[in-house]
Amino acid sequence: MKKNIVLFVLFILPIVAYLFFASGVNSFTKLPVITPKISDLGEWKSLNGEKVSLDNKITILGFSGTEILKNRGNYFNLNQKIYQRYHDFKDLQFVVVAPLGTENDVKSVVDALGAFTDVSQWHFVFANPEEIMTYFGQLQLKGKLNPDFGTPNVYIVDKERNLRGRKERKDYKEGYNTFHPAELSNEMLDDFKIILYEYRAALKKNHNATKRL
Repeated sequence: MKKNIVLFVLFILPIVAYLFFASGVNSFTKLPVITPKISDLGEWKSLNGEKVSLDNKITILGFSGTEILKNRGNYFNLNQKIYQRYHDFKDLQFVVVAPLGTENDVKSVVDALGAFTDVSQWHFVFANPEEIMTYFGQLQLKGKLNPDFGTPNVYIVDKERNLRGRKERKDYKEGYNTFHPAELSNEMLDDFKIILYEYRAALKKNHNATKRL
């Protein structure tokens, strides 16, 4: 009996501890607010001519810029690493702000994604470059838009329109670079799981758990 206990402590317990921390080390923390209460999208319309709101949705927010076809691989990375895994959650949406005039290019990207993905939770909304610059400015981020009014980064916005990320100086993270699949699979996925855990915990606390998250 004593031998079994020793073997458990020496071999099994470290493995269990490793799996616990590796599978969701951040699950029991809160993801800090980088910018509180960012603006909603106003009257900007989607490809279907519909208005899209950030209210009451967990949103992955992006800015495509005028070179979306050139950078379309970024959206395939995001689609593969995050969207396909979680798009069945009805409280989740992926919203990309695109410059007016890029509608045909955006449609090409959406059609390509739609060949192997349910794209119902992808929303591209259109605005003129000045509006995009103004909107991005109110996010109060360290990063900037590229000259084409886009960025490879995407941002996590909670249901109250708070932009979330990591605030520690050594590990600061306000956005996640879609050009790098490893960053999406690691940092973004870890942080996204925290947001989901927060809402699941809130639903259980209010005795109102549903399958929406």
